[in-house]
Amino acid sequence: MDYLYSLLIPFGIFWLVLAIRPYDRMVWAAENLLTVATVIALVSTYPTWPLSDLSYSLIVAFLVLHTVGGHYTYVRVPYDEITDAIVGVKPSKAFGWVRNHYDRLVHFAYGLLVAYPLFELLESYAQPIGIWSYVLSPALIMATSMIFEVLEWWMTELLGAGQGAAYIGAQGDEWDAQKDMGLAALGSVIAMIATSSAG
Repeated sequence: MDYLYSLLIPFGIFWLVLAIRPYDRMVWAAENLLTVATVIALVSTYPTWPLSDLSYSLIVAFLVLHTVGGHYTYVRVPYDEITDAIVGVKPSKAFGWVRNHYDRLVHFAYGLLVAYPLFELLESYAQPIGIWSYVLSPALIMATSMIFEVLEWWMTELLGAGQGAAYIGAQGDEWDAQKDMGLAALGSVIAMIATSSAG
């Protein structure tokens, strides 16, 4: 079995389990537009523009994190309870957090996990000269993060006050979008530093 499908089959089962009873069906549907579009893109480009096993693993790891956020809504992911059960520590208590920071983790993970597949795509198919793949990959992460924040705002308007607030997950932070984009950018820079060090 091809590696991509060996990842997508268990991911599909995981996705279906979390699709059964999400906290808010409308928010779940909105969040999963990205997931479904990504899986379709991966499967449709696999025959002509295949990526490495590492890239597919990183993308699916990001989709797992995003799927969890869609199931609970990002503001309700019970990471305190999960980490307390596993290691006996509640991050919110340890760091003095007031808000749920799961959305921040996923924005950071977007940069950290998706920057390398973008780098590989550039190197394999666009073949920019010199260090441009290392520059363009974070630039693409930043650009897509900005586009996502605008789409998120539009979706919030469509869903209305209650579900829109649950979807956007700002939790009263007027700088939420900027922080999310900054974390994605930071993750992508770390990924490129690691990639250049390994190369």
